Amino acid sequence: MGQAGCKGLCLSLFDYKTEKYVIAKNKKVGLLYRLLQASILAYLVVWVFLVKKGYQDIDTSLQSAVITKVKGVAFTNTSDLGERIWDVADYVIPAQGENVFFVVTNLIVTPNQRQNVCAENEGIPDGMCSKDSDCHPGEAVAAGNGVKTGRCLLKENSARGTCEIFAWCPVETSPRPVEPVLKEAEDFTIFIKNHIRFPKFNFSKSNVMDVKDRSFLKSCHFGPKNHYCPIFRLGSVIRWAGSDFQDIALEGGVIGINIEWNCDLDKAASECHPHYSFSRLDNKLSNSASSGYNFRFARYYRDAAGVEFRTLMKAYGIRFDVMVNGKGAFFCDLVLIYLIKKREFYRDRKYEEVRSLSFLAGSGIGSVQLGAGPGQGRSRVRWLKPVIPALWEAEMGGSRGQEIKTILANMVKPRLY
Repeated sequence: MGQAGCKGLCLSLFDYKTEKYVIAKNKKVGLLYRLLQASILAYLVVWVFLVKKGYQDIDTSLQSAVITKVKGVAFTNTSDLGERIWDVADYVIPAQGENVFFVVTNLIVTPNQRQNVCAENEGIPDGMCSKDSDCHPGEAVAAGNGVKTGRCLLKENSARGTCEIFAWCPVETSPRPVEPVLKEAEDFTIFIKNHIRFPKFNFSKSNVMDVKDRSFLKSCHFGPKNHYCPIFRLGSVIRWAGSDFQDIALEGGVIGINIEWNCDLDKAASECHPHYSFSRLDNKLSNSASSGYNFRFARYYRDAAGVEFRTLMKAYGIRFDVMVNGKGAFFCDLVLIYLIKKREFYRDRKYEEVRSLSFLAGSGIGSVQLGAGPGQGRSRVRWLKPVIPALWEAEMGGSRGQEIKTILANMVKPRLY
């Protein structure tokens, strides 16, 4: 039985198998089969090619540069600063416009601070004390303003007080204003210049219209009827992001400006447009200590005696993040250079092989077919190694090169192989 099984297995190796096709004369089966074929074809044509444009090559490696500029002035009259005009140099940080910038809308000002000893702010838990031993000398106050001196400064008729510290005195104690100091910032304007490039297709574009009339950028504002004006009213940007300007200006926030470039490069370059969207990026948490956006900075001075003092400012404001993304799509020439009959012709035109003169001189290959002179038949002269150096000598004025240059002047057709 075992020998028979082995013999049958060996003989089966020499068997030849072929497929058998059965044509079913059934209209329902045939209709279902054709519907399936039509569905697949429709999917390829409609979805893959027309909707998703699968015949295009995609470039998502967008290169982008953003330049921003804010304009506007505001007038304030406060007890700390008096009457004051605020211009761009005062309320925009950093001064050089980039894709991230900050506009000051509210302030807590602590003027005339000098390095001295004073009481710590009562709102700092680590600065509270009831006796001198609670204030260890030389210890920095956690989340405070200075270094403890070792004294506890008690309030009148109170068993509790604050540690004396060495710091910039007086320390910041003013509460936040109940309304924005720079309310006029709502009418400030933001100029956003964006240059993009799709390196795969060597395509570049800007969101600023190429117009010679300079008054256009001084008078236009971005809006539903003017999508190609890169100047945005600050209050409108906040509204489009779904927030109220007076609320966000009071305690600060973060606004995202997104510029989307989705370009079909099979069309004209004028059909590639930027699309803007706006959103609030920070979490607006009501009655939360972490809501808002603020930081501190100081301006330093010296008095007549040469003693340094400063004005401390706690700035609340709006941070703007300009984000750019997109993709470019262009017809894929895969079919052109690989599938059609004249593919070699198009491939040769698309890809060109260039060899330097030094390579040809070193290899010593090539030929030149010369024209027939008087009394001479067509001759074939081998262009060998000495020719290229001689051409260079001709450029330098050598006699040997001049002879070769004269021969090549009569050349009918050069061939390099």
